[in-house]
Amino acid sequence: MKLQNYIQEKWINGLGTEKKLYDAVSGEFIGSTSTKGIDFKEMLNYSRSVGGPNLRKYTFHERGRMIKALALHLYKIKNKFYELSYRTGATKSDSWIDIEGGIGNLFSYASLRKEFPDNYFYVEGNPITLSKNDTFIGQHICVPKEGVAIHINAFNFPIWGMLEKIAVNLFAGVPAIVKPATITSYLTECMFKEIIKSKILPSGSLQLVCGSANGILEHVNSQDIVTFTGSAKTGKFLKSTKNIIENSVPFNMEADSLNSCILGSDVEENSDDFKIFINEVVKEMTVKAGQKCTAIRRILVPENKIELVVKHLKILLNDIIIGNPKLKEVNMGSLAGIDQKIEVTNAINFLSNTQEIVSGNIKKFDLIDAEIKKGSFLPPILFLNSKPLNNTDCHNIEPFGPVCTIMPYKNLDEAIEIIKLGMGSLVCSIITSNSQIANKLTIGCASNHGRILILNKSCAKESTGHGSPLPLLVHGGPGRAGGGEEMGGKRGVLHYLQRTAIQGHPNNITKLTNVFQKGSDLNEKKIHVFRKHFEELEIGETVFTQKRTITEADIIQFSNVSWDHFYAHTDISSLGDTIFEERVAHGYFILSAAAGLFVDGKKGPVLLNYGIDECRFTKPVYAGSTIGVKFTVKEKIDQETKPDDKISKGIVKFLVDVYDEKGETVAIATILTMIKKLNQKI
Repeated sequence: MKLQNYIQEKWINGLGTEKKLYDAVSGEFIGSTSTKGIDFKEMLNYSRSVGGPNLRKYTFHERGRMIKALALHLYKIKNKFYELSYRTGATKSDSWIDIEGGIGNLFSYASLRKEFPDNYFYVEGNPITLSKNDTFIGQHICVPKEGVAIHINAFNFPIWGMLEKIAVNLFAGVPAIVKPATITSYLTECMFKEIIKSKILPSGSLQLVCGSANGILEHVNSQDIVTFTGSAKTGKFLKSTKNIIENSVPFNMEADSLNSCILGSDVEENSDDFKIFINEVVKEMTVKAGQKCTAIRRILVPENKIELVVKHLKILLNDIIIGNPKLKEVNMGSLAGIDQKIEVTNAINFLSNTQEIVSGNIKKFDLIDAEIKKGSFLPPILFLNSKPLNNTDCHNIEPFGPVCTIMPYKNLDEAIEIIKLGMGSLVCSIITSNSQIANKLTIGCASNHGRILILNKSCAKESTGHGSPLPLLVHGGPGRAGGGEEMGGKRGVLHYLQRTAIQGHPNNITKLTNVFQKGSDLNEKKIHVFRKHFEELEIGETVFTQKRTITEADIIQFSNVSWDHFYAHTDISSLGDTIFEERVAHGYFILSAAAGLFVDGKKGPVLLNYGIDECRFTKPVYAGSTIGVKFTVKEKIDQETKPDDKISKGIVKFLVDVYDEKGETVAIATILTMIKKLNQKI
């Protein structure tokens, strides 16, 4: 079998054979790859000229619904990927992380649409006033880049690695070329074919390269984005490509990471936290045969507990059953291939020169339903480094397999010093129930890590664990770890968008962003806004309310009704040395009184008011002051109608500007209102 490349909506075989691929368990031939004859320049041009425009036709919400549909489709057929995944050496639980974890990334980014407008670009942050009279303001907008994302992925998660990246670029409106690591690319190709077959994504959204992509970076430009997951050596080489440097192409790298797990000095042998620690270390050593960028490589233990921890780790590691990953009783499968086994074996042999193996033997270990000579198996190897500040190989060499080094620390300062020898990591776990220990280690280690997990009995049951990056949080790390950030929720999406500062009159910014800006023209209509359906409301449409004079009796009555007897509202004798000149009205009373002025109470399209986004009380209101309200349609957010919905509706944000007899704003707030649509799609 020859793996195919997906180029310009066609499945194409490369010329000849570049690389032969083998079953990691049995050593059987699977197929071959080749990219000879492929024009990478044309691939990129096709993504830019076809894929980009096609994706940018859709809003964030529409693209989010596409991704959700794709996730649902892949989830329905997920079982067809498991059989092929076994051939990578992965157990069923390993495959679950890769397959269903990857699909989960699609679901997460699909749901992120709720944090973006139903628009073709994103309005970032609040407007910035640049003039005294509100006639000149600034606002940041973020638009999709007009290039292509090139994803150069690692071998360890051939599905998750692809899906966690394309979920972000597709949501942002940017097409992608996926280049999986060749050794496990047969699994990526299998799912990719199902993605294309589904016809959910528009033409040009995705292309696939199975095999070498040497030369592809020679054709990137400033609108393109490159992501790389793999070794630091390869990453640095690619990052230094002439075109990357000259065109300032964003390059996100996730590379080597000597992740750590620290046992707090407060944790005793028979405690729940101790069991959590031991189990977490063993899990991270054996899941995916230790072939995870987030796997624990360095174990830090108080020096008086080293022997104890080694004893407990050896017990569990000796119980690990290695062999054919299809078997239920097998805890750990093989490495991804012979080349990978050789690389990890060489690293183990090198580390053996400066530290002692206390558990495991690469020359002698038991297998179930598999052969050492044919498969790519290794046992879990636990090293002991008694002098981690002197013997530093374990801080420089990452054996990308089931290998860990345990080391002692005298105190927290020394633990932090040892951790930092790793020169930047993706994740560090701290197992402790002592908040002082947790705080010192977290602050001390944070500058060198992308993520820190504080783990103990209070959160262990619901924790995703040391090795699980989450779609809506940052995945990446400084220094050796590559210096990049993958995923990260909204931050991840912004990586594929161009941030642009827009300056001008509020009217212009309002028209551009579809968000009312202070200083824009107000549009008063005869019909009250609460009498209109979602589609009928216009941005800038305003109700100028009647006015109300606040009395001392109002203030006292609100105190009694609300039970808010703060001295400024109730005790005028206590106002000395305060900012208040006399009894002041409650801010929440002013907002409540404002509601009484702007609400049209008859039943109509308004379904409910469900919250306040922003609220500020900007000037004291005393008895005798007269207030009025400018009630303006600030923003409209469409809501998709779900099958179980009884009413089609949208969300309208109203700006509540409460002003006094001098015309000065005393309170300002944004309220969220659910309003029925005129067009009911039920």
